[in-house]
Amino acid sequence: MSEVKITAESRSEFGKGAARRIRRENKVPGVLYGHGTDPVHLTLPGHDLMMALKTSNVLLALELDGKTELAIPKAVQRDPLKGFLEHVDLILVKRGEQVNVEIPVVAEGELAPGGNLLEHVLNALPVEAEATHIPESLSVSVAGLEAGASVLAKDIALPKGVSLAVEADTVVLQVLAAQAEEPAEGAESAESAEA
Repeated sequence: MSEVKITAESRSEFGKGAARRIRRENKVPGVLYGHGTDPVHLTLPGHDLMMALKTSNVLLALELDGKTELAIPKAVQRDPLKGFLEHVDLILVKRGEQVNVEIPVVAEGELAPGGNLLEHVLNALPVEAEATHIPESLSVSVAGLEAGASVLAKDIALPKGVSLAVEADTVVLQVLAAQAEEPAEGAESAESAEA
């Protein structure tokens, strides 16, 4: 995982009016907290932050007041209609520190023939990893799995230094049998009328 450098500015204005002014300037209000420090209220460049957040669990190197702080996103608020960033909460991290994050699970391969369906019980697997070595995704082979088969958290190969943050027997993926559609009532009566 690579670091994304973003220049942040401290802010002293709070409230809806201040947040709207910040957003009009194509910037995003945010808060940086962690390690027992007081929360730091920030203003971040909107486009740079949006591009960085396209990668899940991105590691941000924030240039703030002449210092560089490492942070990962904790909560991101977006406008429900337009999708632009409204606010971001960031957590301070240090190199070598273990953090709890959710890693997206990517299924690879074809299920056994028969029209079976793959259900993602968990779209992302909770794990504990070093803050500077968080994997972008976890690949799971579902090739040849039949109806009724499940992939448990313990069955997923984790990179070195990454451990599960859920029970080992937690179901992540399961294969469901395809349901046959019942014919409509009108179709049955038409068939019996033809006979």
